[in-house]
Amino acid sequence: MQGKVRESKGGLPPLPVPAATLEEQAARKLAQEERDAAVRGVVSIAAMREAVKAQARSLPPLRGIARLKRLDARDFAARAALGQPFIMRGLVERWPLYGLGPEALRERHGDLPVRARVGDYIRQPFRADRPMRDMLLRDYLDLEPGRIHGAGDPPPYVGNMELRELNRLCHWPAYFRKMGPPRFWLGPVGTMTPLHCDFDDNIFAQVWGRKRIFLAPPHHDACLYAREANPVLFGSPFDPEAPDFDAYPLARQASTVSCVVEPGDMLYVPAGWFHQVRALAFSLSSNRWARGMPLALAPEQAARLRRA
Repeated sequence: MQGKVRESKGGLPPLPVPAATLEEQAARKLAQEERDAAVRGVVSIAAMREAVKAQARSLPPLRGIARLKRLDARDFAARAALGQPFIMRGLVERWPLYGLGPEALRERHGDLPVRARVGDYIRQPFRADRPMRDMLLRDYLDLEPGRIHGAGDPPPYVGNMELRELNRLCHWPAYFRKMGPPRFWLGPVGTMTPLHCDFDDNIFAQVWGRKRIFLAPPHHDACLYAREANPVLFGSPFDPEAPDFDAYPLARQASTVSCVVEPGDMLYVPAGWFHQVRALAFSLSSNRWARGMPLALAPEQAARLRRA
């Protein structure tokens, strides 16, 4: 069962429409869980989530994010099997997009339709009806600070966009058997994605600018007051940059670590790891999610999860 969508202009994908009733919401959730499980080749998304958290409990505390040279597919898989995030250098610098600055992007691809998150999207990050504004890429790049957002609101953010015209300017490594399409994230200082986790392995490429990323392990979900947005996405109301332990006392028990991704960095975020991302400069990033068994799961764990 597909959810209803709202019409969109300019060739952008349609916007989702929230379920009208609790029954419709439950039916959509069940249908999505079944689709997600089939795509990943697992018997149950819930079982996969629990396996990811169980594996994470056996890890030593993460004290910092390792920075490595470029890895081939075999070495990447071996490192990813350890179940902790790491950064690689030497991959993104080779992309044509890396050498293309904002002015060149505007000249060559200014007619691309994009969708910007507007309003206080940080406080309602996963709502289907959160405010959006459709525009051309050149118009977004030409926005003046404060032009279409109110005092106290974060800057408009072109986030999680599939921009196929830019795909040919990126040369992604073949680290996973199956990956989703590249997603692009473009915005000035202050744009951010609040704390959340995706139950898919993720490679995140920083093309321009710098971003600060906070990370926490999957099994600290209760300490982070995690709430389900969909079967493979959980959000947290806790802000590790401005911790409010009065409102979220269990968060004192959560282990977080931060890093800054520089232009040319590629960050591996294992399935289930919480992360919060903030732009420290005007930034362009891109990421891809794997669509398969998380690499950190031991062979016997993966075997129990696979569909017959």
